[in-house]
Amino acid sequence: MVMKIDRDNSRFKEIVKGKIRQNLRKYVTHGEMIGRKGKDLVSIPLPQLDVPHFRYGQNGKGGVGQGEGEVGQPIAPGGDGEPGQGQAGSDEGQHVLEVDVSLEELAEILGQELKLPRIEPKGKANIEDDKVRYTSVRKVGPESLRHFRRTYVQALKRQLSEGSYRPNDPRVIPYKDDRRYRSWQTVSEPVANAVILYIMDVSGSMTDDQKEIVRTEAFWIDTWLRSQYTGIERRYIIHDAAAKEVDEETFYHTRESGGTRISTAYKVALSLIKEKFDPTQWNIYAFQFSDGDNWGEDNRQSLAMLKDELLPICNLFCYGQVESPYGSGEYIRVLEEAFGSEHEQLVLSEIANKEAIYESIKTFLGKGK
Repeated sequence: MVMKIDRDNSRFKEIVKGKIRQNLRKYVTHGEMIGRKGKDLVSIPLPQLDVPHFRYGQNGKGGVGQGEGEVGQPIAPGGDGEPGQGQAGSDEGQHVLEVDVSLEELAEILGQELKLPRIEPKGKANIEDDKVRYTSVRKVGPESLRHFRRTYVQALKRQLSEGSYRPNDPRVIPYKDDRRYRSWQTVSEPVANAVILYIMDVSGSMTDDQKEIVRTEAFWIDTWLRSQYTGIERRYIIHDAAAKEVDEETFYHTRESGGTRISTAYKVALSLIKEKFDPTQWNIYAFQFSDGDNWGEDNRQSLAMLKDELLPICNLFCYGQVESPYGSGEYIRVLEEAFGSEHEQLVLSEIANKEAIYESIKTFLGKGK
């Protein structure tokens, strides 16, 4: 019976995954999972899906096995009151079920549906380091690992049991069988050797709608990259005419105004990498979001920093231009002219609206770098 329940539960999970695959574009587009996120699980509302359960009849309401019955009497009970006398409801039916899906499962579905290649990390290809932990004591081992206190205690116990220990002459002489040695175990420890740098323009031309697009896309980028690395670091940089590093909450909810200097964000990113993330040891991913508005004289400096300093040390540098009614949208054209449409490290994406998030994620992560 237990095995049948387990089998049914596994089948139900597969049905849930199938529903998520069918509606993945909708979830990506509208961000229905954002805000429902726990530490390792995401709560997903799935329409027209219900948990298998028993449905009981109404005792004493008639039906099969209840009295003699009459010819033509319906087998199923018709409910309380006369047919057709109930009040019509104005609310939608209860057909939505919230199920918990792990971020690992979500990343797997995302990778399959978008046909994302596995990430090929640079530097340390093995993203787990083997560490030696001394966890126990044993009777054999190299002399360099002899546990002197344990050896002494064992020799003392032996002499006390034999009656050879003399309190007036407290000499403890360990025999070979008394020797104890430290025993080790090799364990794998995750190495956080991947870092994501999120860079966002928060100038006056970036509205709340554009920031919501960035927030939604960043969630899915995080989900995929976390599935590729055992440990990962995230850093957030905002800028208008000046730039600074902030925490995640500030990144998504800052309201700023004024002009834009993209080069200031690049300076903060380079400073951060230099201080904390050695490019020879870290896999660096940068995701920049802007409406493309940049002061004309700043374009030249930004391009030089991107070409000479940032691109050579990044696994991937992704620029997503979010369409804004106030932004000029010029910067992506500047990048296309400078680097072309096919660059090894640079990936460009235009995000016209929320419906464009799905394809933007595929564009950014489709190289598998």
